[in-house]
Amino acid sequence: MDQSALSYCGQIVREHDPDRFLLSHFAPADRREALWALFAFNHEVAKTREVVSETQLGLIRLQWWREAIAAIYKEGDAPEHEVVQALAEAIVAYDLPREAFDTLIYAREFDLEDVLPAHMEGVLHYADLTSSPILQLAVKIAGGDEKIEPIAAVGTNYALAGILRASVAFARQRRCYLPQDLMEEYNVSVNKLFELKVQDGLKEVVRLVADEFVDGV
Repeated sequence: MDQSALSYCGQIVREHDPDRFLLSHFAPADRREALWALFAFNHEVAKTREVVSETQLGLIRLQWWREAIAAIYKEGDAPEHEVVQALAEAIVAYDLPREAFDTLIYAREFDLEDVLPAHMEGVLHYADLTSSPILQLAVKIAGGDEKIEPIAAVGTNYALAGILRASVAFARQRRCYLPQDLMEEYNVSVNKLFELKVQDGLKEVVRLVADEFVDGV
């Protein structure tokens, strides 16, 4: 597809979220703009940690998005922002629940703390909060039944796979989403991980995280 023919949100998703961009083409053509608006919003909040220099600035950025979402639902003056305006159209057209958007914004506050999840339960919780609400909204836009789809299982598994495959990229940014207790148990140093040094226990930590993929898909 010629990228110049895409909408603003479509271009964002194609460039920054190629997996979901591909998946959007399995949805009816008239639903894709709404899906791209959703996925572009997710990219905007998910990239917060990468585009700010300190925690407070990140919190301010997330609050801006929180207030923009609130303005849409209160039929107020939503910001003149291309993603916000496209998202407003999708919210109205498909009666999307506000809670899912608030959850996605809230979940990204963890990224700003620059700490490892304490244990596997924390990793699973983070994976669920950062992925399942997107899937819930996408299913609703695509015309599926969110009550019968295994949203939590698929969303969590997708996020876990993303965490594992992006581990090197995260390490370069001095970020890590592997559980701290397993890192300590297998003598994996987070500082050495950030320096991309080989550590014997890392494979075992990754294997144990992969073993936690949720049943029910």
